Amino acid sequence: MEEIKEPVQLSLGNGKLNPAAAGFSRTPLHAFENLPQGVRHGWRTKRWEYWGVLTPDLVLGMTIAHLDYTATLQLYVFERATGKEISSDPLSIPPGSTAVLPGTLPPLTALGTMGGLHLRFHDDDGGTHLRAESERVGVELYAPAAGDVLGVVVPWSDTRYQYTLKDVAREVSGTVTVDGRQYPVGEGAFAVLDRGRGRWPYSRRWNWAAGYGTSAGTRLGLQLGGMWTEGTPATENALIVNGVLHHFDAELEFSYDLTDPQAPWHVRGDWLEATLTPFHRRLAATNVVAVASKTWQAFGEWSGWAAAPDGTRYDLGGVQGWIEEARNRW
Repeated sequence: MEEIKEPVQLSLGNGKLNPAAAGFSRTPLHAFENLPQGVRHGWRTKRWEYWGVLTPDLVLGMTIAHLDYTATLQLYVFERATGKEISSDPLSIPPGSTAVLPGTLPPLTALGTMGGLHLRFHDDDGGTHLRAESERVGVELYAPAAGDVLGVVVPWSDTRYQYTLKDVAREVSGTVTVDGRQYPVGEGAFAVLDRGRGRWPYSRRWNWAAGYGTSAGTRLGLQLGGMWTEGTPATENALIVNGVLHHFDAELEFSYDLTDPQAPWHVRGDWLEATLTPFHRRLAATNVVAVASKTWQAFGEWSGWAAAPDGTRYDLGGVQGWIEEARNRW
């Protein structure tokens, strides 16, 4: 894939994919001001900001999404010591102004309010403030920006295309309050941003995996994807070593058993032999009006190895993260 090095609009004025936008980048360089929306364009535009946070105490997921004909927020918390799960996913039809997702280059402020849940992700010059408030959960976190990210445009056609930005190697600090109990967040915690903007087919499946940790004094970030990029020139596969991105073009092989929540998940390729052993697996499902989704997401510890293009192998022991299969009709 070609590396994008200058700011570019994802879409042309007529709503089709801008050919100059196809490729990958190490910083957020794509803007979305020409992305078409609404019934005249078939309700195919999907926009979201997802932040996942893993700490020694908690798993946290927060999403602000606008799916053209609807908007939704999601807040998920898992207490690792108790096994308690809290999940809130209000949905608004029509979307109105319940989810605000800017189309400009960062710094961005994304926010959403509905169903007693309020989410706000606000960039400053040095990182991102993550805030959530619901009846049972309060989140006040800060994730400093640190090193390269992976931005990729996946071109299914000139009318169906997706920009994804995965920032998988951010440390994070602050507090999360769950049912009145305050958890400090700091050492051993990391945050991942998944930003999506594009024009989707109605039905699509994908694998996604992320990880972050320190192995033998080296900071490693792991970003892996599959299924949804097959048949295109794009992949979202990368290894980040001490903040430096290494992007890989070849597809990876994912293997796992969805019938067994405790079974390991495996990912293999020319530069990677990785296994995630779960401490928890979540099954999230939605079936409302035209939106139907099912996601199996496993959280755990990575093992195995990943190699940089120069042949240096890195042990993945000590890297924490997650892996998922998602099936969407939207």
